[in-house]
Amino acid sequence: MRAFLICNPAAGSAPDVQGMTDRLRAFGVELTEDAAPAERVIVVGGDGTIAPGAELAARRGVPLAVVPAGTANDFARAHGLPEDIDEAIALAADPGAPTRRLELAEMDGRPFVNVAGAGLAPAAAERAKPFKRALGPTAYAAGAVMAGASEDPIAVTATVDGQPAFAGHAWQVTVASTGAFGGGAEIDDADPADGRLDLVVVPESSRAALPKVALAMRRGTLTRLEEVVHRRGTEVLVHVPGQTPFNVDGEIVEAGPTVRFTVRPGAFALLVPT
Repeated sequence: MRAFLICNPAAGSAPDVQGMTDRLRAFGVELTEDAAPAERVIVVGGDGTIAPGAELAARRGVPLAVVPAGTANDFARAHGLPEDIDEAIALAADPGAPTRRLELAEMDGRPFVNVAGAGLAPAAAERAKPFKRALGPTAYAAGAVMAGASEDPIAVTATVDGQPAFAGHAWQVTVASTGAFGGGAEIDDADPADGRLDLVVVPESSRAALPKVALAMRRGTLTRLEEVVHRRGTEVLVHVPGQTPFNVDGEIVEAGPTVRFTVRPGAFALLVPT
C-alpha cells in the first residue's frame, strides 16, 4: 500500500520523522514523495496538522489516517482513535480498516476539523503555552482559568444560513465541527457527520458565572445552559472587530471584521478502529 506522510516534528510529543517512517515501512507501507499515487494520507501530529491532511485526502479521494502526537489530541479523542502510538500506526497501515465519512469545515477558506473560536478560547490557548510541556492537556484548563480572570467580552454579530443568531457582547463565540477542544472540553451536540456547523455563543454575563460555563464545557453540556445561544446550519457569518484572534484547531489566527464559515459534507473518509 502506498501512502503520503505528513509528520509534524514540532507537535506536542515531538514525533521523530525518520522513526515514524521506519515503523510504517515495517508494516509494509510504501511512502511516496508525491501525494498523487498515494492510496491514503497519514498525518502524524496534533490537531492543527490534521485539517490540511484531511483537505488533501478529500482532494485526492483517499482515506485519512491519524496518528495523534499532539498535546491535546482532541480530534483523536472525539473519534475514538488509538492513543497508543503503536496501535495508531497499525491502524494507519491496515489496508482493510473501516472508514467514517466526515465533513470538512472552513473558516474563510482555511480548513479545520474541530472548532474555531474567538473570545476566551484563543486567550486560554495563549496562556496555556508555557505549561503544555509540564502539564500536558491540563495546561488548557489552567489557561482557561487565567483567561477568565482577565479577558473582556468581545462584540459579536452572527448569522446562520442568513438568519440572525446573535448580536451583542460575548465571552466566547465558537463554530464547531467535531466540537472537541481545549484538551478535554467539548460541545456534545456537534456532529461532524451531519454536514452542518454548530454556532455556540456564550453571552456577556458576570465574571462570577464563568466557572459554571467552564464546567459545562468539560462535561459537554454547554448548549444546555439557558443563556447560551446555539444554532446549526451550513453557513455561519461572524462579525467581530478587525484582527480578532481565533483559536482554530489549536492554532491562533487573526480574522475579521467579517468571518465566513462553511462546511463540505462528507468531504473525507477517516480510518477508524473496528
